[in-house]
Amino acid sequence: MPELKLILDEATREGIIPVQAAERLLPFLIERGVKADGQPVEQRAQPTAFSDTETPSFVRGFHDVLITIGIVVALAGLWGIASVFAVLPAIVVLAEILVRRQRLALPAVVLTVTLTLWTAVVAARWLEGSPAVIAIGGNVALQYTLAFPVVFGLFYLLYRIPLALALTIIGAAVVVLQLVLRTLGWLSGDPLFEVNHPVILSIIAIICAVGLFALAMKFDLRDPLRRTVNSDIAFWLHLGAAPALLYSVISLAGLSGGTLAALQTVSFRTPVVVATVVALMLIGLVIDRRAFVTSGLLSLGFALYGIFRQGDARVDTYIYITLLTVGAIVLVIGTGWMPLRRLVIRTLPAAMQEKLPPA
Repeated sequence: MPELKLILDEATREGIIPVQAAERLLPFLIERGVKADGQPVEQRAQPTAFSDTETPSFVRGFHDVLITIGIVVALAGLWGIASVFAVLPAIVVLAEILVRRQRLALPAVVLTVTLTLWTAVVAARWLEGSPAVIAIGGNVALQYTLAFPVVFGLFYLLYRIPLALALTIIGAAVVVLQLVLRTLGWLSGDPLFEVNHPVILSIIAIICAVGLFALAMKFDLRDPLRRTVNSDIAFWLHLGAAPALLYSVISLAGLSGGTLAALQTVSFRTPVVVATVVALMLIGLVIDRRAFVTSGLLSLGFALYGIFRQGDARVDTYIYITLLTVGAIVLVIGTGWMPLRRLVIRTLPAAMQEKLPPA
């Protein structure tokens, strides 16, 4: 007999019990010593030395992958031959069938991502602009970003998709950032407040990013063994919090958002990027989130590219050196994740170790 959580997941997919009931039923059964595979669940939950608590629950099998491919191809075709407004009804119909009835996780993620693209395009058309040119801090930008938490909030209430809740929270954080900037601009009488005060903008962005990370940790600490939906919500929030922290710190250091052009200029700025990415990697090790580490690798590659570019090597040489270096770092972290994590965890207080995922 499969593990208890897998049994409950199968029950939700068959429509026997709703997903909310399954999330509450699992800890209820564990507390009362319900057995799975002939062993108490409490014993099965004990981690081994090489346990992995970061297996995404939305990756379940090739059945989901096949259906997801069909979703992507069908919606892409519909988007191309029909109006963009025809995509939303298709998303809703597919969500009713694949998410509400069949409880398929990967298609739910893809439908949510598609809804993100749809919201971005429709909101830009409604405001007669382009998502690429809507700058942060303006009234148009506030109206544009306000659409995201509203749409995803409704989508989450209907289908309870963890990614939809995470995007709702991230969208709300961006709206809060916009409101603060508009308020400061109104108080100062400067309509271009965020442009004329980039340091204040960076500080506010850092505060919002830290708040997002703290909220992700709140969900994570509710489920250190990564067995409930709280873990999925935290996964997506960390995926958004890490680049937000990275680029807000880079912006405060005067790197213009961490673009490739900025990283190639002043040599003292590149170590700031490297140091920030290293700090994020240490945090990722502590909280056992590879996603937190992965989001900084692109910027690390740009930073190393800037370092190697200072030399006399040809263009193709320092590009390949950058790729080799980043690849080696990924391999070292990936293959030595658990030993590195145990090494870092040992330096933390015992009270903190008890709240974190086991090492």
